[in-house]
Order: sequence, then structure tokens, then C-alpha cells
Amino acid sequence: MLVNGCDCSIVIKTAHREIDVPYSDETLREAVSFLKEEASIEGDGVCHGLRKNNGVKGCIVTPLTIGTAPLLLYLAMGSAGMPIFVSETKNIYKYQLNLLPLEDTEHFDLIQDRKTMSNEQLIMSNEQLAMSNVRGERKIFEYCRVLGFELRVLRGEAVKLKLDIIGEYPTRAYPYSDTFEREAGERFSSDCVTYTINGKEYKNIYGITLLSKKRGGTKTEIWIKRALQKGSDFPVNIEDLVITAQLLRDKYEYRHFGMFRITLKRLVQISDETEVNAVGAVISPLRFYVSGGVTTEVFTSGEEVIP
Repeated sequence: MLVNGCDCSIVIKTAHREIDVPYSDETLREAVSFLKEEASIEGDGVCHGLRKNNGVKGCIVTPLTIGTAPLLLYLAMGSAGMPIFVSETKNIYKYQLNLLPLEDTEHFDLIQDRKTMSNEQLIMSNEQLAMSNVRGERKIFEYCRVLGFELRVLRGEAVKLKLDIIGEYPTRAYPYSDTFEREAGERFSSDCVTYTINGKEYKNIYGITLLSKKRGGTKTEIWIKRALQKGSDFPVNIEDLVITAQLLRDKYEYRHFGMFRITLKRLVQISDETEVNAVGAVISPLRFYVSGGVTTEVFTSGEEVIP
């Protein structure tokens, strides 16, 4: 038996950058259709078929780090305006990302570096595994784009981004032996995420899931999971919701580089999915439709370029 994904790397390649994203989960695969030819009446009764490659589909799920967050949020959200230099800093720039109806995102290439391991290799130690012959496979998915995304923030976990990927070109082997530097930057954690609704900070939010689909127009929803408390319920219509994620470390000058902020406008509650049959604290998910725009502010150093 061979196990895929045990030592997998995903590299995103744009016109300006090649960046490795931390592996969490991926289901990228070839989109295959089957052209069937029915058996003829006066023939041997055998049906024939032809395999047709329709490009690439699937998703990648990755935690956001200080190094990957600007590019990944850009690919998810859409086009970026001109960067704004942050005054009184050495070399920090702020990018504004906007999610608008009918807006397509930047195209990019994905390099999938997978290694398959046998049963014997699965039980080896790290030292033995490094000395063994692990068969590797590299594929490139060209001219991909983001069809939709999910931003997942859950208490006690890293902030994760799921990108739904689609591409029209067939997969091919990646012929080069380039080595890509693994991304080992600090991850954004939900413990350092704050939520402000109509100017008031709410402490009882357990987590959120922001979903956006971009087929036939952009439809965006957000699920807000909150612990039920007296006097802390949310309004049915929210004018603005601000989600701020920070890396609270002194080494990030003015805390700009280790931060991103998402602002959602005009939220309308669709449903309340509260399940009251619980012994302990009740975590109640509320589902909102985002009828206004979605804007993200991300900070990068001057050496990092968002396409």
C-alpha cells in the first residue's frame, strides 16, 4: 500500500514570486470526463470510451503565516490597489484587497511535490526515513484561479484558509529539480483575533467561517459561532464587522507586519442554527449574508511584492 501526502509541499507560482505554503490538506486532482460510444446494433455489442482531461479541480487548506498571508489573501480576495507606505516605519507597506461582485482573481501556477511512502517506511524513524529511498512525484497545475474560499477561525486553533482551485489546462510533470524553501514563519492564531461589530468589541465569539463563491457572481456568507450570554446577543442587521488578526510580538515594528484586518459591510442574518440540547455552554452559530463589500488590509515589507 502506498500513502500519498505524507510529505507533501504545495508551491504557488505567480509572475513575481514562488512561495511554499504550509501543508495542511489538499485534494488537487485532474478533472476527467469520459466520452462513451454506445455499441452499434449490428456489431459485436462492445461499448467504447475515450478518457478526456478537463483540467484541474480541488482545494488546498493551509494555515496563514506571517509570510504567506499577504499573497494567499490576495489570491482569495481579488485585485489589490497601489500599496500605501506606512509612515514612521523602516520599510512597511499596506495593501488594500477588495472582494467585489463578478471580479475574477489573479491566475497562478501550482507545483505539487508529493512523496509516496510504503508501509515499511511509515514505521521508520526520521533518521531512517531520511536515508531511505522515498519516491517523489512533482506535478504542475498551470493557469489556475480561485473559484471560492473559506476563512476558518476557531478558538484554540491556527487561522486557516481553504482555496477552491480550478484550472483548464491538463496536469503535466514538473521537469525541474528546484528546491523550494519551506515556509516556517509564525502562524496566525485564533487566540489573537478580535471581533468588532458596529464599533463594539464582542468577547463571546467562539469562531467564524467566512465563505465566498465566485461562480456566476460573488456570493459571500459568514457563520459566527458565539457562546450564549445574557445581554450579548447580536443585531439582526450588522452595518460593519471588523475581524483583526495580530501576531503580538515586539519584534514586529509597530505590530503592522504581523497583522491583517477584514472588514465586512451590511450583514443580514439568514438563520439562527442554535442547538439548545446541551449540558454545558451553548455554542450558537448565526448565519449572515454579506450584502456589502469585503475589504482586507494586509501589511508586507517593501521587499515583498503582491502581483
